[in-house]
Amino acid sequence: MAVTFDLFGTLVDAAYPDDPGAAVADALREYGVTVPDDWDDAYREVHIDAPEGAEVPLPAHVAATLRSRGVDSPDNAARRAVVSAFDPEVTTRPGAVEAVEAARDAGPVGLLSNCSVPELVARTLIRSDLDRRGFDAITTSVACGWRKPHPEAFETVARNLGVDPSALVHVGDDPATDGGVEGVGGRFVNLETTTLDALAEHLRDGRDPCP
Repeated sequence: MAVTFDLFGTLVDAAYPDDPGAAVADALREYGVTVPDDWDDAYREVHIDAPEGAEVPLPAHVAATLRSRGVDSPDNAARRAVVSAFDPEVTTRPGAVEAVEAARDAGPVGLLSNCSVPELVARTLIRSDLDRRGFDAITTSVACGWRKPHPEAFETVARNLGVDPSALVHVGDDPATDGGVEGVGGRFVNLETTTLDALAEHLRDGRDPCP
């Protein structure tokens, strides 16, 4: 058995900008980029034709949005603006540290997060009470190219952990995305119906975390 955890809403809470598009626009201006007058509309448009379930990195979307209005983003300004715009305050959720520690005693532990912003998962972990070294593999959609519930997201974290996908027990707060582990033969611990404290207790006692 290998236990994998979702990050946002499962192990941590993070405060995002109320208006992400506006936050990115402000950051672009700080990097000297001329933001189009119709930015709000342009930001909401689809500019990259990606396969269903694929992750489009937000910097790629921002750069494509600017190009659609004839604006360049030199010196990697799109990426730098996105990273600056998403700089959240982080709160570790109750029981998160204990659940990860208990999972380590049961086998390999991974993190699998849907996140289109580069560096955000790493910065979130640094600001949390979690120890990055407590995870044998950290897999993000922006890095692997696929978002949960796509099977490839779970297959990637399984490969990174050196286990078969059917060995995964994935812990998350969203059945629509995290529950996708069942599509590769793994099992889902739904935090809508259990708690991290209860999961840790089951793991410490050697009981099935998915009774």
